[in-house]
Amino acid sequence: MKLNYFTKRLSTAGRFLATTLFCLSAIAFVWQGAFFSNTSAMAVPAANLIASTDGANQVKDKTNEVSRGSKNFIDDVKDKVKEAANSNAGKVEDATDNDGSLVERKAKRDRDRIEKRADEDAARTKEAVDNSKNAVKGVVDSIKDAFSN
Repeated sequence: MKLNYFTKRLSTAGRFLATTLFCLSAIAFVWQGAFFSNTSAMAVPAANLIASTDGANQVKDKTNEVSRGSKNFIDDVKDKVKEAANSNAGKVEDATDNDGSLVERKAKRDRDRIEKRADEDAARTKEAVDNSKNAVKGVVDSIKDAFSN
């Protein structure tokens, strides 16, 4: 059992999810047309404010939705890693004849270490998702403020 294999996969998945969250938020923001909602009505600030508020709320809602989906995916990956660690430890336990052998104790220590690291990595990845979500919301708020002035 390689400890780096599981943690590397979880770390890669976390980075991928954070990047995906940021890109989807940017695409949703542009898609809603908050930047170029109606270029012919730029002289009417109230119309742009209403359009940017709707677009901002939609981006924030979509960001929350993507964040929830990302966190669910992170929890699923964490559970799969723990399940694989338990399965491997069980196979080692079944393969050894005497209880409490050196190999069996090592497999259980590895299992416990993998589970602990999976929890830590999942928590770090969820924190990164929250940071990305908050950054996107901050950008949306600052753009909304710029339109209101």
